[in-house]
Amino acid sequence: MEPKMQPKLLVVSGPSGVGKGTLLRRVFAESGFPLMMSVSATTRKPRLGEINGVHYQFLSAEEFETKRKAGEFLECFEVFGKGTWYGTLRRTVEEGLVAGNWVVLEIDIKGARTVKEQFPDAVLLFIEPKNIDVLKERLLGRGTETEEAMRRRLATALEELEHAHEFEHRIVNDDLDIAVRQFIDIIKSKV
Repeated sequence: MEPKMQPKLLVVSGPSGVGKGTLLRRVFAESGFPLMMSVSATTRKPRLGEINGVHYQFLSAEEFETKRKAGEFLECFEVFGKGTWYGTLRRTVEEGLVAGNWVVLEIDIKGARTVKEQFPDAVLLFIEPKNIDVLKERLLGRGTETEEAMRRRLATALEELEHAHEFEHRIVNDDLDIAVRQFIDIIKSKV
């Protein structure tokens, strides 16, 4: 008989381009745990192929502000001071935990700090590249960034890497199979 699993909040952060999405898809497929991805809300427009409620909850600036003022976000921040907001709706997280799921948040470092203040038993995982050159290659390989956006993402990545020590678990996503195993082992250690 398996031990009763207490649902947890898993907060995953790391620089853009480090492979968080790919890693999480594998963990979801292979872990055997009741994992639920919390879908972040944003005011940005959907990119080609993105589906509302799957990739993000796309809200107008007015809808987002109304929810923000009502305290409906567990965490939310304006990105790059450009009027684009991202946030985690508290209700989604709480409903997932009550349903017995381990709720996974893929958010930035500031959001992770805010969540940890409200959920002290949240498990914080930082996903990092082998080195900054690998990260540059991954971002360039996407072919979706302007030169200015690339500079901004790399500057943000360097800043985020300086704060990786704030996370109780760090995984270097150099070999995907190893990173997946490490992530699953961290979950198992929390049962």
